[in-house]
Amino acid sequence: MFADKVRIFVKAGNGGNGAVSFHTEKYVPNGGPDGGDGGKGGDVIFVASSSVNTLSEFYYKKHYRAQNGENGAGQNCYGKQGQDLKISVPVGTVVRDKETGRIMADMFENGQTFVVMRGGEGGRGNRKFATSRRQAPAFSQHGVKTEEKEIELELKTIADVGLVGFPNVGKSTLLSVISAARPKIANYHFTTLNPNLGVVDVFEDSFVVADIPGLIEGAGSGAGLGHEFLRHIERTRMLVHVLDMSGSEGRNPCEDFLQINRELEIYSKDLTKLKQIVVANKMDLPGAEENLRIFRSRFKDGYEVFPLSAVCRDGVKPLLTRIAQMLKEIPPVAPLEFEPFVYEREDSDAFEILANDDGSFEVVGPLVDSLARKVLLDDYDSLRYMQKTLKNKGVFAALKKAGMKDGDTVVIGGVEFDNVE
Repeated sequence: MFADKVRIFVKAGNGGNGAVSFHTEKYVPNGGPDGGDGGKGGDVIFVASSSVNTLSEFYYKKHYRAQNGENGAGQNCYGKQGQDLKISVPVGTVVRDKETGRIMADMFENGQTFVVMRGGEGGRGNRKFATSRRQAPAFSQHGVKTEEKEIELELKTIADVGLVGFPNVGKSTLLSVISAARPKIANYHFTTLNPNLGVVDVFEDSFVVADIPGLIEGAGSGAGLGHEFLRHIERTRMLVHVLDMSGSEGRNPCEDFLQINRELEIYSKDLTKLKQIVVANKMDLPGAEENLRIFRSRFKDGYEVFPLSAVCRDGVKPLLTRIAQMLKEIPPVAPLEFEPFVYEREDSDAFEILANDDGSFEVVGPLVDSLARKVLLDDYDSLRYMQKTLKNKGVFAALKKAGMKDGDTVVIGGVEFDNVE
């Protein structure tokens, strides 16, 4: 199954918890705290691979989670860091954040890596909270928990040449003749349901050709599978417009040519700026010579026309020679230009004061979340540590500025405290 646009859920590993432990050893009466830190959670990393050419794997498996960091232990033992999760995606995959729709990365080159989510930091063990005045802290810090995010992956094929045209005009046959690609070929519409790639060698030069599945009227506006196919043309450097010049299915080659170009323009104005040459295919069939004469008289300016018969392999060599020559004059495809979107880590010192309707005040924000991970309400040293932190970070000053008075209730981390001055 071919898939070129999927949505998946990714989650970096949680940080391991710090340990609460005290050194105990014979003849060492005051060993002190020796709780080790928790390990960092694993990152989620995308890796562009030329050996993968579809997003089908993500169609069946939707959730990807990196390994959590291990908890710390006594005797100053640090928790093991969680293993990173590396996910292979095809070259040409565009990574977007589903919620905002913004681009996070363009996996343009083989071997390119992108860290989409970083693992949570490990919590500190009680050894890290020991001071000259707090020599036996009985609390530690929990590791940072990460959130699951929804990611959109969109594959935009990277090729030098894109073959476009109505269904059953001979694009797949042409690709099979000029390259080693073996697409399905049959005498009915929409034989090709997925873009096919082939490498073409012309003397010492080579280039990649993409056979874009047959377009139909309204494709530029999304009719049929229009957008699903047209996205693969955006990365090409030039277009080869294949026409059934014989009109074997009762179609008019001139009208087909105009219609396809109209659909390209509707989808994206940039596609009209690409160099385009015309392949007059099926010249071995009756009526082709007359239709070619009419076509050339109507479109005498701006387009080079190459008559050929893909089935008989007549006229293929001049076409390939001209394509190779033109590609030398066309700049290579460049990655998308965008302002990268990243999942920012919250400022651990940020907080906000909320005045509730009942007259109480509530402190919320990353600072409170951080304290909640390392404060034990039934431990005196832990509460002292929280009070000192709130004072040093300016929380008490902000509460007074917000109107807090003696006896008012303050809610921190879902726990109510009475303000005593």
